[in-house]
Amino acid sequence: MTLRIGNASGFYGDRFDAVREMLTGGELDVLTGDYLAELTMLILGRDRLKDPAAGYARTFLRQLEDCLGLAHERSVKIVTNAGGLNPAGLADAVRTLAGRLGIPVRVAHVEGDDLTARYPGSLAAHAYLGGFGIAECLSAGADIVVTGRVTDAALVTGPAAAHFGWRPGDHDRLAGAVVAGHVLECGTQATGGNYAFFGDGDVRRPGFPLAEIHEDGSCVVTKHPGTGGFVDVGTVTAQLLYETGGARYAGPDVTARLDTVRLVQDGPDRVRIEGVRGEAPPPTLKVGLNRLGGFRNEVTFVLTGLGIEAKAALVREQMGDALAKTPPAEVRWELVRTDRADADTEETASALLRLVVRDPDQAAVGRALSGAAIELALASYPGFHVVAPPGKGAPYGVFEDVYVPHGAVDHVAVLHDGSRLSVIPAQDTLVLETLEEPSLPEPLPAGPARRAPLGLIAGARSGDKGGNANVGVWVRTDEAWRWLAHELTADRFRELIPESRPLKVVRHVLPELRAVNFVVEGILGEGVASQARFDPQAKALGEWLRSRHLDIPEALL
Repeated sequence: MTLRIGNASGFYGDRFDAVREMLTGGELDVLTGDYLAELTMLILGRDRLKDPAAGYARTFLRQLEDCLGLAHERSVKIVTNAGGLNPAGLADAVRTLAGRLGIPVRVAHVEGDDLTARYPGSLAAHAYLGGFGIAECLSAGADIVVTGRVTDAALVTGPAAAHFGWRPGDHDRLAGAVVAGHVLECGTQATGGNYAFFGDGDVRRPGFPLAEIHEDGSCVVTKHPGTGGFVDVGTVTAQLLYETGGARYAGPDVTARLDTVRLVQDGPDRVRIEGVRGEAPPPTLKVGLNRLGGFRNEVTFVLTGLGIEAKAALVREQMGDALAKTPPAEVRWELVRTDRADADTEETASALLRLVVRDPDQAAVGRALSGAAIELALASYPGFHVVAPPGKGAPYGVFEDVYVPHGAVDHVAVLHDGSRLSVIPAQDTLVLETLEEPSLPEPLPAGPARRAPLGLIAGARSGDKGGNANVGVWVRTDEAWRWLAHELTADRFRELIPESRPLKVVRHVLPELRAVNFVVEGILGEGVASQARFDPQAKALGEWLRSRHLDIPEALL
C-alpha cells in the first residue's frame, strides 16, 4: 500500500498557489508545507515581540482559506510546521477559519519545542522534534496537523509512521522516510529548481514534488503529470546533498545513513530511492537559539572609471576619520571589482566599495555612518555616489546550536478533541561517531588534460547550517567519479575557494551518489541573520566552485 505525500512549500514566502496546484494536479494522500528556517524563526520571534498572539506563518492561513474545501473534498490530510513559534495559535486560527467557511475539519497540533524560557536573552530557542507527535495526531483522526519547530523531514516521517504503523525501533523504514522528507522539504529544488544542469529541462515553473512511500521505507520521488520542471537522479542527488554533512544524517527519530542511499531512474520524472539504512538517533536533540546580536548598517560607494584603488583608499581614509569620533564595534570594507577597462556602459566601468558596520548601540551605526557618508557627497573622489543612502541601522540576529537530552523536552500531541498525549522520548539511542572513510575508486589512467571549469562535468549545491556552509559536488558517470574522488580534496577546495583557507574544511565521501560533500566551518560567521558575507546563506558557493578552473582529463570533456 503506497502513501502519496506531496509538498507545497519550501520556505516562508514560497509560491502561494502551490497548495491549489498540488490538491488539483493529481492523486495525493497527505500535503505538507515547510515554512521554517533558521532565519524564519528569528523573523517570527520579532513578530512575537510586537504581538504575543503572532509568531506563525500567516501565509499558510491565507492559502488554507483558498483551498481548505478542496482538501476536505479530496480527503487530503495537511501537515505543516507553519505554526512556528505559536502552533496552538495557528491551530485555533485554522479552527476559526473552518468554522467560518462551514467545513468540518479536525485540527490538532504539536507542542513542546519552545525552550525559550530556559535560555535568558534568547529571542527564540526551539528544539527540533521528530515525527511521532504528528503520527499520534493523525492516528487519532486529525485532518490538519500544525507543528512548531520539528525537523523538516518529520513532516514526512510522521504521516508515514501513522499510515504504516511504524514504531521508534523501525530504523530502516524511518530512515527511508527521512531521506524522502529531505528530498521533498525544499519544494521545487527536487524538480529542477536551483539545479546546476537546469538546461536539461524546462524549469521556468517547476512543479512541486511528491513521494510515493512504501511500507518498507523505500519510495519514488515524482511530480504531478503535466507540471513543469523534471525529476531525475541528478535533481534528487542535488537535494540529498543540500545542507547535509557526513554519511550520518542525524535526527530525533533516527540517524539515516546517506552512504546507503541508492537512486535509480524509474521512468520519466520518477526516481526510486531504496536501500536506506537507519541507526538509533543520537541521545540529544538539537536546539536552535536565536538572539539579537546588535545593530548593523551598510553603505555601498560606486567607483567609476580610472584610479579605482586610489578612489577606494581616499574614501576609506575619509570615512575612517569621521567614524573615529564614535567608532562602531566592527568596521568591514570590501572592494568588489566589477569594473572593466574601456567599458561601453557606465555600470560596467564601475566597481563597488562596500562598508558594513556593527555595534550593540544603534546610534553608533545609524547617525554616525549616515552623517559621515552624506557629508562626503561633494568632498571626496570624482564621480562620488552611493547605491542607496544608509539608514538608521537595523537589528541583526545570531544563531547557534545547543543540545539537550531527549527527556528534557516535553513533546506533546494536542489532539483535535483537546486531549493531550505525551510522546515518549527515544529510548534506544546511539552516540554519533565518525565513520571510516570509504574506499575510493581506482583513479583514471594518466592522459591529456585541459584547463576548464569544474562545472562542465560536475554539479554542486550549497547551503547554510548556522555559521557553517556545505557544498555538495557530484558527477554523473563512473569515469568522472574516478577523477573527482581523487582530485577534489579538502586542500584543493581551499585552493579554489580562497576565503576557506583559514577555516576548517571537512570532506565527506559518498560513493553511492558519486559525490563529495564539503563542510566549511565558520564561513557564515554567526549564521545567516548576522549577514557576515556577500552571500550570507552560501546559496551560490557551489556555483562559484563550479566556475573555478582545474586540469580536467580531456576524456571527460
